[in-house]
Amino acid sequence: MKRDEPAKTQRTPEERLDELAKVAIRIGLGLKAGQELVVTAPIDALPLARRITAQAYLAGASLVTTLYSDDEATLMRYRLAPDASFDCASKWLYDGMAAAYKSGAARLAITGASPLLLSQEDPEKVGRANKAASIAYRPALELITRHEINWTIVASATPAWASAMFPEDQPDVAFNKLWDAIFQTSRIDVADPVTAWKEHDAELQRRAAFLNEKRYSTLHYRGPGTDFRLGLADDHLWMGGGTRAGNGIYCIPNLPTEEVFTTPHKDRAEGVVTASKPLSYQGTMIEGIRVRFEAGRIVEAHADRGNDVLQRLLDTDEGARRLGEVALVPHSSPIAHSGLLFFNTLFDENAASHIALGQAYSTCVRDGEKLTPEQLAAKGANDSLIHVDWMIGSGKLDIDAISSEGAVEPLMRQGEWVNA
Repeated sequence: MKRDEPAKTQRTPEERLDELAKVAIRIGLGLKAGQELVVTAPIDALPLARRITAQAYLAGASLVTTLYSDDEATLMRYRLAPDASFDCASKWLYDGMAAAYKSGAARLAITGASPLLLSQEDPEKVGRANKAASIAYRPALELITRHEINWTIVASATPAWASAMFPEDQPDVAFNKLWDAIFQTSRIDVADPVTAWKEHDAELQRRAAFLNEKRYSTLHYRGPGTDFRLGLADDHLWMGGGTRAGNGIYCIPNLPTEEVFTTPHKDRAEGVVTASKPLSYQGTMIEGIRVRFEAGRIVEAHADRGNDVLQRLLDTDEGARRLGEVALVPHSSPIAHSGLLFFNTLFDENAASHIALGQAYSTCVRDGEKLTPEQLAAKGANDSLIHVDWMIGSGKLDIDAISSEGAVEPLMRQGEWVNA
């Protein structure tokens, strides 16, 4: 057995759900006694949401408030609502969420909505609705991207998601296959998931520390359809695994996570990039993404599928054509090793190195939480209404790291770490 493969154990489906909920609260959120918790979840994730609620109260939560979404109700809007509806968003709701976070509440999102939900809907309406929601959500998003609160994301299998992943299987078979994949890649099928997560977190922290000591200034990517140089923000910081939020609570924002990541310089991206996996964005699939950067900005972009949605995404605001995150993930990660395409960014971004359009994480800049937006921008941190990760890594990707003096070192070869 490899060192990074803890001993497996057998549990009932109910026990596995309980373990996932426990990891989400204890490791993902680090929830503290007396904290409120705000949960968002698709209605089909009710069994996991209830177990998370139970674990939160066992951890001493003062109040758990869960906001459920319903795919069918979302489709009713696109098929029945008047045109003006698509320029509206529930600002009052997002303002309330921001107020909750400012008052000390933690944030937990359960992902699992259908990745194809809006694939047959009018892309113009989809783009307008997404932009309106992004604007309304901005006050809450800023608290998250600045890591002022403890937050995490965890996944629940749902029938629609399972059918998208395993279209050849009967619905019950597909559903069970998806749960198996979630449990395995989320390190739940081991004897002690909490300890396994602590050990994995320590390894990601070690790799981030190595990169911070090196202080590389530029990364050069070469792979199928990709020849791309990306400068890193001034005073950038690599992070991986968990982080201590502004409220002092240690949390791991994504479960699962396999990445180390930092803030690129918004004006220092040059070359061409081809996506290695499809992007599931707000219920639509975008496949075959190819872009060209000049001086940090995307000047050409095309997708083989979902191109209209991609173009509207890039037109959200000026920052939407620039990068806010760069993340490195080995091709041997458990998610890549599964051989599955999840059609869900939480998983697919942890199967491959990736970049993110839009908003930068200020915590990936030294003392970023103390800097004004203008000071962050001067160091190269991007500002946008969006933050959308898309995958560019594979077993054929090579990455060189370049120092400020121009020295070149191999960082990844065929998708695997060389020295880190």
